[in-house]
Amino acid sequence: MAPLLKVDGIKTEFKTEKGTVTSVDNVSFELNEGETICLVGESGCGKSVTSLSIMQLLERNGKVSQGSIEFEQTNLLDLTEAEMRKIRGNRISMIFQEPMTSLNPVLTIGDQLTESIRLHMGYGKKQAKAYAVEMLNKVGIPRAEEIFGDYPHRLSGGMRQRVMIAMALSCKPKLLIADEPTTALDVTIQAQILKLMKELREESKTAIILITHDLGVVAEMADKVAVMYAGQIVEETDVYTLFDEPKHPYTLGLMKSIPHITNPDDTRLDSIPGSVPSLYNMPKGCRFYDRCPFAMEKCRTDQPELKPMKDKKPHSIRCFLYDEAIDGSRETLNKEVRT
Repeated sequence: MAPLLKVDGIKTEFKTEKGTVTSVDNVSFELNEGETICLVGESGCGKSVTSLSIMQLLERNGKVSQGSIEFEQTNLLDLTEAEMRKIRGNRISMIFQEPMTSLNPVLTIGDQLTESIRLHMGYGKKQAKAYAVEMLNKVGIPRAEEIFGDYPHRLSGGMRQRVMIAMALSCKPKLLIADEPTTALDVTIQAQILKLMKELREESKTAIILITHDLGVVAEMADKVAVMYAGQIVEETDVYTLFDEPKHPYTLGLMKSIPHITNPDDTRLDSIPGSVPSLYNMPKGCRFYDRCPFAMEKCRTDQPELKPMKDKKPHSIRCFLYDEAIDGSRETLNKEVRT
């Protein structure tokens, strides 16, 4: 059976005053009905641009210059804006990272919520309002009837975020893209939102692309995980394998930076030295070369490909350590994983 979503080798570029820069470079992944993939990585690694490429919501200076994005076996890159508008908010919904810039400041919360409900679900005005209030209650908004008539500036950041989540979930999409959906929320509401997303996945077989920095949310929600660095996927596998056996040095660095309750109070958290390379000055070889404790000369000059591991589980790595028999570095890395 064909996957619900197939992202195949997309490259997203932006024209700037300094020249054309590549924000997403040869990214591929598949997603089936009812499946959740988490995109993780540092800020600026291309997670959000990947999601905006799927939604065809890039800024005017941006475009997907190569690859394909097939949703229900239709290449979204071939559709007109009018055709994409019928899919957005209906078959595909997105929870944006910045709720204040995503909500229209001159329209009430109710107007913005009921617009997509009436357009895509065919409800009348009264029925759409009742359903919108019900969705506001589901995402934990108090006084939903009053909030329905309010404007975005009257709500806190967390409340606006919950409105965006209600809007995204209201049409029961086949694909939900959630960009840091619980960042502005306290832990109680966060748990409530994650529960709602799980229910949507189970009831409607909705597939979810979840973008997050929170590895606790990844462990809670993901079926599989794609770790991104400098516009590329450097490791992709199922969630259990990622936490038990991280292979890429960057993934290992992320895992070692997580605080654990069992650690002594005076334990210093590990950190990854350096910073993500500039889009204007990407290294010729491996993009993690300058920060990697296992780097070799080959890493400086050649760029590794994302290749599957030779084991039973689907597990792909972009690293020369798993390309050749470099026993010393690989054994050191495996020892790091075990500890």
